[in-house]
Amino acid sequence: MELGEPDKSGRRSPVPVEGSEFLVPADVVVIAIGTSPNPIIFKGSEGLEQNKRGTVVADEETGATSKCGVFAGGDVVTGAATVISAMGAGKKAAKAIDEYLKEK
Repeated sequence: MELGEPDKSGRRSPVPVEGSEFLVPADVVVIAIGTSPNPIIFKGSEGLEQNKRGTVVADEETGATSKCGVFAGGDVVTGAATVISAMGAGKKAAKAIDEYLKEK
């Protein structure tokens, strides 16, 4: 996607870029909407450590969890918090995931 030309209000909307799509193979994708972790996360992921509050235990700097190749950030780790906090965790995790995948 890229930003298209501004509309009447000056807002630029995303426009698809031909040939830019790609697939990332994954065994599981968890979509989380809410303020507390879905308990199903732990039922389908043996070895994923949780704390007494029911959130995922993850490294603060990398988002790495107790399960190799699984990263977490945002509310699933901290509980309800700000979007900015979740975005920061996502940015750190993205860097760590990139490094992890480069090693594979």
